[in-house]
Amino acid sequence: MNQADTWQPELTDTPMLTPGDIHVWRVRLDVAAGDFEGRYQLLASDERERADRFHFSIHRQRFVAGRAALRCLLGRILGRAPEELMFDYSRYGKPFLAGASGSDDLRFNTSNSEDLALIAVSREREVGVDLEFMRDGRRLDGIAERFFASGEVETLLALEPDRRRAAFYACWTRKEAYIKAVGAGLSMPLDAFEVSLAPDEVVALLMTHHNPTEVVRWSMVALEPGSGCAGALCVEGKIGKMSCWE
Repeated sequence: MNQADTWQPELTDTPMLTPGDIHVWRVRLDVAAGDFEGRYQLLASDERERADRFHFSIHRQRFVAGRAALRCLLGRILGRAPEELMFDYSRYGKPFLAGASGSDDLRFNTSNSEDLALIAVSREREVGVDLEFMRDGRRLDGIAERFFASGEVETLLALEPDRRRAAFYACWTRKEAYIKAVGAGLSMPLDAFEVSLAPDEVVALLMTHHNPTEVVRWSMVALEPGSGCAGALCVEGKIGKMSCWE
């Protein structure tokens, strides 16, 4: 699987998630003002404190909407009330279900940009997902030269100028998805590994400096969350049955 761009409408019941499945959910974060308080009440105290620290109300509302959507989705999968779920965080900030919140084999990851969020869920396999709106007016070549691996920079600069923006964001989201899947956070430099980015290349992790065997451990797929957006999913093992839901 190289790219996923078909988003199915949400069903009344959450689709069953078996060990071989990967589900990615697209969530709209701009919600009616009257729905904010109900979503806010689903959050744990530390999440509410984090929400209250946002300076702008739009950022607070989107954070609350995203966390509430994650809680509702995981709660439906586990048959638990959303507000009962307990999260803990890895050393580098990756969230996971803690305590008596449910199944030990459930893995998930989230990403948001502007008014959209993606939630990736699987069983038994780590996942990482990233979403970015492709903004104009940024010196993308310079950013790539500063942060990307040398092979990625060479590939990017060899493309026609009108194809570089899409390739840059393809590279960026794939790198972020891999870092989030591994759970390494900011401890892993972006130039410590290389991903494909050219339009005619298979979406893949190409090499890593820290462990060469990583390239066969992880699979990648490009996502198209919407117009003007780039997205990527990184999954431990082979991607078998994958579904994208609205």
